[in-house]
Amino acid sequence: MHNNYFFLRQLSQSLEKKLKGSTLVSCFSQNKEELILEFNNGIKSFFIKASLTSEFCCLSFPESFSRARKNSIDLFNDALMKKVKEIHQFSNERCFSIELEDNYALLFKMHGNRSNIILFKEEAKEIFRNHLATDFEINLSELDRKIDWSKEEFINHLTNLNQTYFTLGKPAWEYLNLKGFQSADTETKWSLFQETIQLINKPHYYILEKENKLIFSLLPYGKIREQFADPLKAINEFFHLYTQSHAFYSEKSSVLRPLLEQNKSATSYISKNQTKLKELLDDQHYQAWGDLVMANLHRIKTGEAKVIAENFYNNNQPIEIKLKRDLSPQKNAEVFYRKGKNQQIEIQKLKEAIIRKEEEAEKITALIFKIEATEDLKQLRGVSNGPIQIVKKKGSEEILPFHEFEFKGYKIWVGRNAESNDKLTLKYSHKDDLWLHAKDVAGSHVLIKYQSGKNFPKDVIERAAELAAYNSKRKTDSLCPVSVTPKKFVRKRKGDPAGAVVVEREEVIMVEPKLKA
Repeated sequence: MHNNYFFLRQLSQSLEKKLKGSTLVSCFSQNKEELILEFNNGIKSFFIKASLTSEFCCLSFPESFSRARKNSIDLFNDALMKKVKEIHQFSNERCFSIELEDNYALLFKMHGNRSNIILFKEEAKEIFRNHLATDFEINLSELDRKIDWSKEEFINHLTNLNQTYFTLGKPAWEYLNLKGFQSADTETKWSLFQETIQLINKPHYYILEKENKLIFSLLPYGKIREQFADPLKAINEFFHLYTQSHAFYSEKSSVLRPLLEQNKSATSYISKNQTKLKELLDDQHYQAWGDLVMANLHRIKTGEAKVIAENFYNNNQPIEIKLKRDLSPQKNAEVFYRKGKNQQIEIQKLKEAIIRKEEEAEKITALIFKIEATEDLKQLRGVSNGPIQIVKKKGSEEILPFHEFEFKGYKIWVGRNAESNDKLTLKYSHKDDLWLHAKDVAGSHVLIKYQSGKNFPKDVIERAAELAAYNSKRKTDSLCPVSVTPKKFVRKRKGDPAGAVVVEREEVIMVEPKLKA
């Protein structure tokens, strides 16, 4: 309900107290889905941070905000240095506007993944999220919507209350259902509905937890994490907790995904090889054929294509054994013995391979259970950043400290975790490899492997930077700054923690975090 009409109405009232008479002094963006507005009343600044990603659209109000020196852009310049006259909340609509001097207005349209901020002067002049081009057609005078809250209207629409009272939102109906709304008679339903509306109109603000997801609510139900009386404090804390939680579950999913794939692959490997082993164990006939040929040497002549002999391994039942015409009976027996020996070697190797893979699967399964049991980023990284201790025996495949990607003929290596980052950068790199890392946050070291006599193409560098951004704490950002430098300018100081390095020279590029090209 953080973008619900009833909450926005409370929020806009609080904002008017904060902003009326202040001046819009700056408006800028440092990534394509985040807009920062700074208002100043002559004493101090008040910031609005609009995070409008496709997954999560939410307003927050940080105490301060430091603008980056690079890669930011000024927006809505025509509205700068205009004073705030009032905040207008549109009736029954998830929109409010900051009314400015000279007939300018900033409309905050909080419509889920189609949220946007639009500058008006009588009509829409500029929009923040440019792909929502139809927002230029919005008419401010048509945004107010009417709802009849009478008992008669309620009774007439008992079968489609969700559509009739479209402003309430999902949490309100969940709350009502927990109160027995669905099974109640009409009079009780009306009474429950009235009580709920009264709570929403003079609410406290709750952060709830449901199915590993945080929910902002004006009604108390489910597992309540926190409760607030101030809408600004409530939405700030919700934004902080939600982004933190979203980062945790996203990172948890990205850590679990390759482990689950490895586990699935190991299970398939074990199953296929157990089937093959059973077939070999059930059909160990070469040794017996060799014995039977040797027992019947006196009656087998060179050049015969087959012999029928009594099988003393199977109650003297007759058995037909095919022979090679160009070999003597003794040589045919030697062939059978050799095949029998090779078969035993294959059986032994299969048994050993199955045991190794079962041990590997056991280790991976244990790690999966540990990761699934984690409840925050600190726990997760404490578990996932430890190396996967898979039993290795002579001849088994070494687990490399990186994932390998290929793009336009170039190999891109991405470190698995902090310890793997050190191995990748210090042991597996060449001084002329290109080294990348998400700027100023924890993340994977990334190498583009050097090819003699070739420069690194721009699109290859951008692809590697996307992977560096995706495998970092900025994974959910719309844009991420990534450091790029030849590996020879990267060094590690004695005593630094795992994954920490010093970069002596770098360039910074901005990319969108992406796993797939």
